[in-house]
Order: sequence, then structure tokens, then C-alpha cells
Amino acid sequence: MAGGEEERVRPEVEEEEEDNDERPQLSAAAAMALQEFLEQRVEGEKGEGDGGGVELVAEDWRLSQFWYDERTARELAAEVSRLASGLDGAAVACVACPTLYAYLKKSSPDVPAQLLEYDERFGQYGGDFTFYDYNQPEELPPAMKHAYRIVVADPPYLSKECLEKVAKTVSFLAPPEGSFLLLLTGEVQTDHALELLNVRPCGFKPQHSNKLGNVFRLFTNYDPADRLGGWDCSDGTHI
Repeated sequence: MAGGEEERVRPEVEEEEEDNDERPQLSAAAAMALQEFLEQRVEGEKGEGDGGGVELVAEDWRLSQFWYDERTARELAAEVSRLASGLDGAAVACVACPTLYAYLKKSSPDVPAQLLEYDERFGQYGGDFTFYDYNQPEELPPAMKHAYRIVVADPPYLSKECLEKVAKTVSFLAPPEGSFLLLLTGEVQTDHALELLNVRPCGFKPQHSNKLGNVFRLFTNYDPADRLGGWDCSDGTHI
């Protein structure tokens, strides 16, 4: 997504300097690793066609896209589905978290969900897709205002400025009372998350398919009790 001096989520890779006069030669092991990576991208483009659901396009690091691993996606989808069932099928807004949307539609297709994303490849989802640029946090269809009792947000950048704008989007989407918020972002945002959205970290820690160099946390504005590891009080915070 567009951003100035934003701190991007970082994949754990090492950058090497290239010789401008000679193309680097890959070792046999590196060539095999590259081939495996390319094959995985092709599979990502095909999506998860089995068992229904929707296709998930290959992640694009240039857009700060990093998909959740299967365990994380399933845990989140199960929690959102449980919340929706207790709210008579309340609609769910997935803000910049397409992995959750894909798994939710696969596991609980009857739960109405809307994906807000900058990447227009997700236009394949038809009416379930809304173009979203966090730099314009409230430029959304009027019908979406206060229409979502459940909002899950995964800001693309680890900066307070980005979180502030996403917080405005959350306030636009969720009704003032009785809404459930799940926020996925870096642990470095813990204080800002509490300040801006009144959410607290859970014991459950999200993981991504590609290992990242940032510690991620799941925050909620409600006490999940014995689910998601409950609220994490290991830092001595009084709940």
C-alpha cells in the first residue's frame, strides 16, 4: 500500500550486493530453493480450490502482504464464526486481512463478510470486495457505516500513523456500542493499540506462512476467556 516513511513488515531475508559486471550464478541448492518458491507462488495463484471457499492470490511483499499460516487462519476464522453465531449472523469486516476472509468463507460460508483491501486482484470476490486505502480511512460507501458488529483489522505498516488511520476506519465500520474488534499487528504497537482502540494482547500469537522479523500479536477489545489464550497479563498489566 502507499506510504511515506512507513516501517514495513519485514520478511526474514538477507540482502546481498550484486556485482554490476557479472550476473550471479546460483548454486544447485539455491536453484532448487528458487524453483520451489516459484512453484509455491503458482499454487498460491490457483488458491485453495478444494472444499469450496474462495481463491487467495499470491502475496505481494511490495504491498506489505504476508498471509497467515494455516493454524492462525483457522483459529481466527473459528473465533469470528463463534462471535457471529452469538450475534445472529452479524456481518464481519475484514480490513486488510484476506487470509482470514478466505478461510472464513471456506469454513463458515453463511457468515456475511466484507474484505476491505488495496489490492484490486481481490476484485474477483465480487460484491464481497471493497477497495480500501488506509490513507483515506473513511472514504467508504455510506452503507458500510456502523454496519459491522465484528471488525478484524491488520494494518499494513508498523507505525502509529498507520494505526491511527486504521482506527478511524474501525470507528467508521463498527457501531459505537456492542461491537467486537480483533487487531493483528506488531508487538511494538501494544501501547498505541490500547490508546487508540482500547484493545489488549491475547496469549495467542499469530504466525505467517513466510517467517517475519517482527513479533506479531492479536489484540481484542473483549476478554476471550479460555479462547485465544485469553488476555495476556504477563507484563503485569491490570485487567
